[in-house]
Formats: sequence, structure tokens, C-alpha cells
Amino acid sequence: MKRIAILGSTGSIGTQTLDIIQHAPEKFQVEAISGGYNTKLLIEQVNQFKPKLVSVATKELAHEVQLSVPAGTKVVHGEEGLIEVAAATDADLVVTALVGSQGLKPTLAAIDAGKHIGLANKETLVSAGHIVTEAVRKKGVAVLPIDSEHSAIYQCLNGENIAQVSKITITASGGSFRDRTRAELEGVTVEQALQHPNWSMGAKITIDSATMVNKGFEVIEAHWLFDLSYDQIDVLIHPESVIHSYVEFVDNSIIAQLGNPDMRVPIQYALTYPDRFVTPTKKLDLAAIGKLNFREMDYTRYPCLRMAYESGRQGGTTPTVFNAANEIAVARFLKGEITFLQIEQVIEAALQKHESYANPALELIHEQDLWARAYAESIQF
Repeated sequence: MKRIAILGSTGSIGTQTLDIIQHAPEKFQVEAISGGYNTKLLIEQVNQFKPKLVSVATKELAHEVQLSVPAGTKVVHGEEGLIEVAAATDADLVVTALVGSQGLKPTLAAIDAGKHIGLANKETLVSAGHIVTEAVRKKGVAVLPIDSEHSAIYQCLNGENIAQVSKITITASGGSFRDRTRAELEGVTVEQALQHPNWSMGAKITIDSATMVNKGFEVIEAHWLFDLSYDQIDVLIHPESVIHSYVEFVDNSIIAQLGNPDMRVPIQYALTYPDRFVTPTKKLDLAAIGKLNFREMDYTRYPCLRMAYESGRQGGTTPTVFNAANEIAVARFLKGEITFLQIEQVIEAALQKHESYANPALELIHEQDLWARAYAESIQF
């Protein structure tokens, strides 16, 4: 039986992780979960899965949850609570499914405690890839990617020599506005932006998919996960989201990983690696699909992806600023403060204003993160 801790159990990845566990209770034990502000769902999860440790956002919410969970369940809160969930239990694997840069410190704490990581928090590697990869190397733990794209590449590379990889290609659905021109993006609403054609995801990631920031994060992540240069990482629009990504080798052969767009498949692979179990997911029927389509990436249409490549290549604190400015811009868009196209303008302005620092320590990353947030919040149109 594998023991699991979940950072972000009430979000999209967290709930799907628990769905996988629910279908194989003999294989998994939930040791600890964190749920932020969604106490109603969190309490339901605690009563169903019986974790020993639970974390919420605030002290007040911790008191509320304590009254509704089984006796003996420890309830903690805040950043310290997240770190406790990540590092202070008997969990073998920590699923990091928090949204945003709040996932960085708990993930590093889990690595330091010798836990294997099921990584769904993109911002951890985007903001501090050099620190995380060094910590992983020192502790000898595994980082099992949960993103469908990185899971696909991980699977394609099983048994292969990374030195014989020519390039990898990350596929992109194109998001909710993939069939619109830039002119047609003027005045789009939050509701329209949240209508992803293929995947069921949280609001922030769905907006990031529409701007292609999400794909930019995946490019930076892939650089760190697979130790590849940015010149070896391509992005291709694939509307059906059936080929999740593929690897091209020096002999021009290509290995791809295919499946229906269902996050439970890569989540389960991270939970069960190196084994594969039956899943509660639907089988892929290529005959029913009939054909697959592909489009070359247009970096003028999707400037956020261009900025992601530029940030990754510059390195240092630049990816941190890219991520932090985007978090604020997306939050402002969801609140109706700025338009959809102004998201990219906020990011670009922050990157132009920022002075990059090479090889930053964690404290400097935190400082630059706070600077970028404040600057992105201050931009007026």
C-alpha cells in the first residue's frame, strides 16, 4: 500500500487524485491533505478518506474543520500547515496540486524530507527550477510529472537514452479561443475564457491555457525535468488533445503517448509508477475519432508563449517575474479589472521593468516574486 499526501485536495487535480484512490482503496492510504478555503468539500474528504493530518488556509477555518472531522484528526493552517502536510507524515508520495507559487516552499520541504513528488504545480519549477532540481539530486527522490504533457514525455523516455533525444514536442489544445484571431479576442468575457474545449481544469489554469501561458510554463518545466535546452523543446497545436506529447530521436524516429483528455490517467501513472493499474477512465477509440489535426505554433497570435521562451532562456529571476505577473494579471481579469488581452500587456510590462538576477537564492526569488506582484497590480489602463 502506497501512502499519499495531497497539497490542494479540493482543486481539480486533488479531487481527481482522490477519485483514483477511491477506485483502488486497497492500494493507497491518504496520510494528509490540504484544502485552502473550501472547507465543505475538505470535511467530506476527511470523513471519507480518514487522513491523520489536514491543513486549511486560516486559524478560524481550522477551528471550524476540527469540529466536523473524526476525533484524533490533526488540523493545521497557513503556510506552516502546508509544510507539515508535505513533510511531517509517513507519506511515500506528495502530490503537489496547489495553484501558484505557494506550492514552492511545501514542495521543497517534501523533497528535503525524502518524499517522492507527484508534480502538478507548474510554478514550482518555473520560479525555482535550479533550486528544486538540485534538491532532488541531493536527496535522490523521484519527481513524477502529473501534467499530461510531461507525463507523456516521461513515459516516452522510459528505457531511452536522453543523450539520443533530438527534441521533444509538447502539444497544446489551443485553449478556449483557439479558433479566434487576435482581433476577435477584443471584448471576450471571463465566462467565454473559462469554456475549455477539451479539459476540465480550475479557473486559473483554464485562463492560462487560453493565453498559452500554461504551455509556456510547461516549456520551462520540461527544460528542468528532462535537462533539455530550449532549442530542443517545440510546441504544436493539436486540437483533439489525443497525442499528449512526443519525443523525436536522433534517428528521426518518434515515440508518442496517446489517450483521451482525462487527467486521471497521468495522475494514476504518477501514483502507481513504475506499475500500471486498471483505471476508471474511458478507452481511446481512434476509429471513432477518425482523424487528428495539427497546426504550427503562431507566436504572434500567442505572445505569452514567446515571452515564456524568452524568460526561460534568460533564466535567473526572469521566470519568477513571468509567473508572478501572470498570476496577478489572471486574477485581475477574473475580477473584471482588466480585459483578456491586457493580461499579456501586464506580463510584458513587468518583464521589461524587471532587472534579472542570475542563480537567485530562495529569498531573492521571494523578493522578486513580491515585486512583480506589486508592479502587476499597479498597472493601470
